[in-house]
Amino acid sequence: MKDIWIIILVYLAIVNLVGLIIMGVDKIKAKRRKWRIPEATLFLVAVIGGSIGSIAGMYIFRHKTKHLSFVIGMPVILFIQIVLTLVLLFAPLNLFFI
Repeated sequence: MKDIWIIILVYLAIVNLVGLIIMGVDKIKAKRRKWRIPEATLFLVAVIGGSIGSIAGMYIFRHKTKHLSFVIGMPVILFIQIVLTLVLLFAPLNLFFI
């Protein structure tokens, strides 16, 4: 069981680092008027677990902070992830086998 938690924590650390980095890279590309990282990719990284890193990247790099879809969407994704995590951790096991 301990190994599973280590794998999950390493995965979350990596995906959040990726979320932070791609926000920074996209900001640099925006300033240079170069090819950009699609918004769908930015959201996908958040959905697969990188929401904290993506939110941090938004505010560290001041990127996408005027886009309502990001200002609202990223925290909503994080909230849903927190709720799902709590449900999985604290729900009775028989809830999943009804």
